[in-house]
Amino acid sequence: MDEVEVVVAHAERATLRVGDVFLKVDADQARIDAEVEAMSLTPVQTPEILWRKPPVLAIAALPGTTLGRLGGPSTGSSAAWAAIRKLHDAPLPLRTGRAGRSRVALAAELDAECELLVTNGLLPTDLVTHNRRVAEAALRPWAPAFTHGDLQIAHVFVDSDEVTGIIDWSEAGRGDALYDLATFTLGHEKHLADVLAGYGTGRRIDLEVIRAWWLLRSLLAVRWLTEHGFDPFAPGCEVDVLRSQM
Repeated sequence: MDEVEVVVAHAERATLRVGDVFLKVDADQARIDAEVEAMSLTPVQTPEILWRKPPVLAIAALPGTTLGRLGGPSTGSSAAWAAIRKLHDAPLPLRTGRAGRSRVALAAELDAECELLVTNGLLPTDLVTHNRRVAEAALRPWAPAFTHGDLQIAHVFVDSDEVTGIIDWSEAGRGDALYDLATFTLGHEKHLADVLAGYGTGRRIDLEVIRAWWLLRSLLAVRWLTEHGFDPFAPGCEVDVLRSQM
């Protein structure tokens, strides 16, 4: 009999693996609904849904290996990194779950989070202040696109030059495509050129906005990660990303 492997577990949700089956347990029914709908709409490969019985969603394992992880080595060819372009070819969903936070809401959340980072002694004031100022560039008007919402490289599976699938669509919905690109290349800046090559010359990509999203995402994540048993201070992770911009 296959052993039960705990892939990730925290107060909001847990993912277990039993052989080639992943069991996602999530108390937020809306988040599961959004994930299932997003997987039905996206033009990229996604895991096969085997069955669904709230609060559990069972999906099949994807072939290939992940592109890597934040703070660790990355794999995959330049073509595999460029192939992520297909994700944003999807039409804007009419009703898929997450509408995304407004610029005003994001700015307020960022201000509150930065204050807590300093007050709780997690990060020095100058580091937070500088990166908060640079992150401001992300808070500009953007044309909404169908986005993954949490496009970490650990969520992207590849086999040679081919993307075999993308997992974890619970944050999918209308958002800024550059946020997806920033999440995808966070801590792996050397692959940004490969990703942009997939977009060709027909679309202007603002690199300063991508860098701003790196910082904004990192500032918002540090305290949550620390409180949920993860280590944003590990080499190559969120705090290193913030330090690299000083």
